[in-house]
Amino acid sequence: MDAAAVYDARLELIDFVIEVFWDVPTAAFLDSVLTGDVLVPEDSVNEHLDAGFAALDSFVEGNRDRPIAEVREDLRTEYTRVFVGPRPPVLPNETYYREDTDFLGPGLAKVEASYRAAGWVPPGDYGEENDFVAVELAFLRHLVERQRNGAEEAFGYERVFIDEHLSTWVDDFAADVHEETAEPLFLAGADVLRGLVEFEDELVAQMVT
Repeated sequence: MDAAAVYDARLELIDFVIEVFWDVPTAAFLDSVLTGDVLVPEDSVNEHLDAGFAALDSFVEGNRDRPIAEVREDLRTEYTRVFVGPRPPVLPNETYYREDTDFLGPGLAKVEASYRAAGWVPPGDYGEENDFVAVELAFLRHLVERQRNGAEEAFGYERVFIDEHLSTWVDDFAADVHEETAEPLFLAGADVLRGLVEFEDELVAQMVT
């Protein structure tokens, strides 16, 4: 796989997880998933990505012939129960999982400091705090785009962000998703997230010495 294809694959994985978790998945996203427009690697990448792709296959097989609106309504119900509440069993926020800070406490400022250090301002699209999973992945996407455009310092920013933030909580978040729902799309998102962070961690370790 050439460098351009690797960047495309990295960005597609990030976009997939953002689409799964930032809100109820959109009809356009579900249509692309169920019609096979979301591509997965033919070869094994790592254990968690493989599990995520298998869960995605299960979601597609179970919903391929159903109306998109019906599929989305089922996902809305489950997304609301698991991630919105009232009293949701899973909160997709870094500071919810950190033992060294309170939920939305001082740890949130540390996440935001990582964004500022890289000159990035979170978009207002997500309507959530800046440690929300989709916001952190939007930052990761920004760094990967910069890398593709030749900004070598973006590898260093990613190295720090994975070490100090993403890697500290995504495993526990993914485990909670598995504990609280049987919905294959959300299981796919959780496993792809975990595998993505593992993959990115290994990749940037090769680029930053």
